[in-house]
Amino acid sequence: MTTAILSALPEEQAGLVHALAHPQRITHAGRAFWRGELHGRSVVLALSGIGKVAAATTATALIERFGVARIVFTGVAGGVGDGVQVGDVVVAHDYLQHDMDASPLFPRWELPGYGRTRLACDAQVTDLLSRAVDSCLLDLGTGALAALGGAPAGAPRRHTGLVASGDWFVSTATGARALREALRAADHVVLAVEMEGAAVAQVCADYGIPFGAVRTVSDRADDAAHVDFTRFVETVAARYADHIVDRFMRML
Repeated sequence: MTTAILSALPEEQAGLVHALAHPQRITHAGRAFWRGELHGRSVVLALSGIGKVAAATTATALIERFGVARIVFTGVAGGVGDGVQVGDVVVAHDYLQHDMDASPLFPRWELPGYGRTRLACDAQVTDLLSRAVDSCLLDLGTGALAALGGAPAGAPRRHTGLVASGDWFVSTATGARALREALRAADHVVLAVEMEGAAVAQVCADYGIPFGAVRTVSDRADDAAHVDFTRFVETVAARYADHIVDRFMRML
């Protein structure tokens, strides 16, 4: 059984590519895929690029071309939930598209043709990712964050819950607050926002493929969201991804 590890940015997978045993680079659908082994298990690494369409295309290629048995998304997200701080890690329990609005034909955020707003992640994959994150945070502590300078507010924590995706980089405090409050009013208490996961969740639901996602919180989706983003991805998120995926693959 082959596991796909999917990310949006190359910095999030550089360490994983170097760790591959028997690596093979394959170009398909305008993207580069790396096939190989991690801890004796078959994997395919892929970069989706940014946004829901790019992510959906890549997920479909992983299933149709490479026959993967499960997809795991790693990357970064903006924290919008109460108590979700920079350096924390969010494991998705389920997803919604915060920019989906086919009203008045359908209720806001409902996926037309699906009869629901949220798409659940696979329970077993989510459990393994949660355990991998807990192990990673215990080992790394605040070291990765300290490398950015300044004292972290506290030890990084793992959160599990709803993540929202949309083709909009949420980068103002006003926009983040409006989105969070609108969703909360409809009983959708969201922990983090990003730009790909919900699309991959929808593709996996269509194909019946287990899906899970883990996101390191790079910012609070506010007016400082763009500050040192690249440095955070390279210094913190990439290191977390390496350790989390390593532990996840060992647990399979």
